[in-house]
Amino acid sequence: MLWRMAADALVLVHLGFILFVLLGGLLALRWPRLIWLHLPAVAWGIVVECLHLGCPLTPWENQMRRMAGQAGYEGGFIEHYLIPLIYPAGLTPAIQLWLGAIVVLVNAAVYAWLIGRWRRKT
Repeated sequence: MLWRMAADALVLVHLGFILFVLLGGLLALRWPRLIWLHLPAVAWGIVVECLHLGCPLTPWENQMRRMAGQAGYEGGFIEHYLIPLIYPAGLTPAIQLWLGAIVVLVNAAVYAWLIGRWRRKT
């Protein structure tokens, strides 16, 4: 029971990290010091998506599920939890590149606006 709850909590942390990568720049508009956490997270997200790397949290979650007596799953977090909701046909390398591009574009827009705001203040 405890291992299953830990695995479920890790799924929430994983999802929270993905949302932070995608939308954390918006938080930096309110709390500028958050940039120093957000930029490395964005870099990691872009590298994982564009180079098709696995996230280290997925094997950890699978290990916890096995320890709880559950079966793990093949593939990564995105393929297992998010893609069935967003892309029923499955994840392809082209889709992963698009996801990486979306992360870059969303964050570039937010940071461009943030830099413009800082320049107007100085």
